[in-house]
Amino acid sequence: MMEAERRQDHEHDERVILLGPDDNVVVVRRRIDAGSLVRIGGRDVSQPKDIPLGHKLASRSIRRGEKIIKYGAPIGSATADIGPGEHVHVHNMKSDYTATHTLDEARARHGDVP
Repeated sequence: MMEAERRQDHEHDERVILLGPDDNVVVVRRRIDAGSLVRIGGRDVSQPKDIPLGHKLASRSIRRGEKIIKYGAPIGSATADIGPGEHVHVHNMKSDYTATHTLDEARARHGDVP
């Protein structure tokens, strides 16, 4: 068994996966039902609500303003403090991504584009 697989077995529940070693979120591989205990970062955390496939849970504490890291890259920022095992979604994070087409449309509306 590879080291990453051993670490996954002991630190994280099989229903979640840590995609990169520096990530501060795990991704849900199988739906997690409300009331379930989920092992994340070596501790069991009770989930108060259903967590759908593909959603994120904090693998450790994340402070307000801190970057959310997935696949080793920032995907947004925390808008509130997030505890280990907490659902990470639009209610407590914001995207830091601004699509180029949005910038182009704004420039065109304001006359900044020739």
